[in-house]
Amino acid sequence: MGMFTTEITSETIPSDNPIHQRLFKAYILAQPYIHGKILEVGCGEGRGVKLLNPLAESYTALDKIAMVVEKLQTQFPQSTFIRANIPPFSDLQDNAFDVVISFQVIEHIKDDQFFLEEVYRVLKPGGKGLITTPNIKKSLTRNPWHQREYTAEQLLDLASGIFKKVDVKGITGNQKVWQYYEMNKRSVEKITRFDIFNLQHRLPAALLRMPYELLNRLNRNKLQSSNDQLVTDIQHEDYLLSEQADQSLDLFLIVEK
Repeated sequence: MGMFTTEITSETIPSDNPIHQRLFKAYILAQPYIHGKILEVGCGEGRGVKLLNPLAESYTALDKIAMVVEKLQTQFPQSTFIRANIPPFSDLQDNAFDVVISFQVIEHIKDDQFFLEEVYRVLKPGGKGLITTPNIKKSLTRNPWHQREYTAEQLLDLASGIFKKVDVKGITGNQKVWQYYEMNKRSVEKITRFDIFNLQHRLPAALLRMPYELLNRLNRNKLQSSNDQLVTDIQHEDYLLSEQADQSLDLFLIVEK
């Protein structure tokens, strides 16, 4: 996957701001849980490392993009960054971490059950895992980068087969966030109404990626130019933790070994 697909949301592209803030919020919400030895699975460009690193005794992160791993290792020499295609989490020992975090990763993983089993394996007994993923009920189109998306119930079911304690909350937003969402929804509907044969659900994902990228980037830029104030104004404070996982933008799963 290229570095700058719309799947890897940039902190530096203004039109990506609402999505960047939404992803950053997961790290803000993780703060109270962070202690001891931390593992981040799929750290991407390291959006949350600077925030969480100081709270941890040690910070280990996995990602599949070599360039990202090398850059982060230089930036945070006291932490450990490992290039890995996951699952499995090769080279990581059983019962090694107090907390495992993995944000917006599980939807990319073919064998999601094995992925969660690996989270379980590397956690210490009593250790906690924090996992976010989009709520399929709020997805506007099929995302060809994702293997699948979940309802809150499906994610709970999957995790309950592996962990002794599971809870699913949601990341939602205030009025500003939902205004952006509605704007986005209208814009996406204008594009997808041309898809009369429902190709987005019938074509293989690989064929959809290029048009999806172009339209997604176009759409984000268009939303920014139509309401620049809103797009650049949204901050992580505008996203909120909710008990109504079902009605949220993202699912926030908390598991315990």
